Amino acid sequence: MPTNIKEWNPEDPTFWETTGKKIAYRNLWISVPSLLNGFAIWLMWGIITVQMLNLGFPFTKDEMFTLTAISGLAGATLRIPASFFIRIAGGRNTIFLTTALLMIPAIGTGIALQDKETPLWVFQLLALLSGIGGGNFACSMSNISTFFPKRLQGTALGINAGLGNFGVTTMQILIPLVMTAGIFGAAAGGSMELIKDSGWILGKIVAGTPTYIQNAGYVWLLLLVPLAFLGYFGMNNLLTVTPNIGSTLMAFAKVLWLYGLAFVTAAVGLYLYLPAPTGLGLLNMWLALPLIMVVTLMVMKLAAFGEMKGNIAKQFEIFSNKHTWSMTALYLVTFGSFIGFSMALPLSITVIFGDTHSLDAATGLWTHVKNPNAPSALQYAWIGPFVGALIRPVGGWISDKVGGSIVTQIISAIMVAASAYAGWIMMQAYQSATPEVYFAQFIITFVVLFAATGIGNGSTFRTVGVVFDRVQAGPVLGWTSAVAAYGAFIAPVVIGEQIKAGTPQNAMYGFAIFYALCLVLNWWFYLRKNAYIKNP
Repeated sequence: MPTNIKEWNPEDPTFWETTGKKIAYRNLWISVPSLLNGFAIWLMWGIITVQMLNLGFPFTKDEMFTLTAISGLAGATLRIPASFFIRIAGGRNTIFLTTALLMIPAIGTGIALQDKETPLWVFQLLALLSGIGGGNFACSMSNISTFFPKRLQGTALGINAGLGNFGVTTMQILIPLVMTAGIFGAAAGGSMELIKDSGWILGKIVAGTPTYIQNAGYVWLLLLVPLAFLGYFGMNNLLTVTPNIGSTLMAFAKVLWLYGLAFVTAAVGLYLYLPAPTGLGLLNMWLALPLIMVVTLMVMKLAAFGEMKGNIAKQFEIFSNKHTWSMTALYLVTFGSFIGFSMALPLSITVIFGDTHSLDAATGLWTHVKNPNAPSALQYAWIGPFVGALIRPVGGWISDKVGGSIVTQIISAIMVAASAYAGWIMMQAYQSATPEVYFAQFIITFVVLFAATGIGNGSTFRTVGVVFDRVQAGPVLGWTSAVAAYGAFIAPVVIGEQIKAGTPQNAMYGFAIFYALCLVLNWWFYLRKNAYIKNP
């Protein structure tokens, strides 16, 4: 089979069964592990920062929060240009290059973590580069949507995204595990000793244990090298989707150029948002995010060259469709919540349950003392993302059977209740001298939230496949995933700020209100009697 396929019609049952099915699933099964690695490298700072604190790296908790915020925002911003890569560079060219680029933050992180004296700005730069993994989701989903017929969109996209999302769980389990042994030998650096107890799913690691934290970066090379090879030689470009694909090198140049522009806008936005000494602290989050999105789109349109300019302009037509904006909000409910809670949960467990809390009657301030019975974030933070990723393909399959919007409606109602209850539990724990007694309720409630987001991810994919034609569905999937990915930035910041203010419940109550508004939006657009598009 040639790399560039000229004829592609998956809606034709004969073509699908005789030719299309085999090609589509081959591209899907190469796409899945590539996307998994992208998620892992994008979100690895949520686990690495916890272990950096345990090892005594000379940074404050607030400085550690900047690493997760930087990687979260960079990944979301890079999804904006990645939404359009498939139609200007081709699926095979894009997935190969974006997978290979993940080696840069993987190697850089491994080197930087070998020395506690590595400056904070180096880690911040690597967190920015880790955003490549977040950006890859948009082009991956856009690519897979072009290979499958509409009747299988929910299932195929659910498999790609759901199994790809296992990158979160894989990372949360694998990184603590590989830190316990010098699996890469002396060339990859020596060990450090824990100054605080750590933990992972098989047990607790006590202070003084040799820890090879640099393996958190190096371990991904074991997967990225063969995956890049598979992507280059095993995937395909569909000329029905990318008719003016040009040479492979020109396709790479387009991807690198647009990613470079997005890196600049993300870095400038972060500099204006983050407080000193990292940035200027001029903008709050709610001004910084829309500004970064708008400027990124404007720069892309103005800086495009050659035939890429006309192609991007054509794809920008999605912004005149009201359903683009309704689906953006609904996908923020599902994927935005999944990725945001994945980023925020490890440090939230560490801060809320890691200390005992008591109110000083004289000053009216809360005092916090280390909790000897604290649960380990590394032991438990992986459970929710694991459930959410595992159930995601199920959400797509159910939605193919009964309709995407009705599934979205049900899970939105569940998320309203679960988010409000999670806020109440967080408030009780933060005001308790024995917060650990609330931990079981806390983790169960978040597992429910993660399960709902996983099912909802599949249902929103299905709705996009119904609402939009094949030309617009890919860019819409990419765009909605880009906006939703800002959840990886929003949730850690909002929850972190409210924890710092002593009112963690307000963050979850705010999320519950947003979910309730989107429940009404979904009903109005797709479920009421005279809905714009009945689904079902």
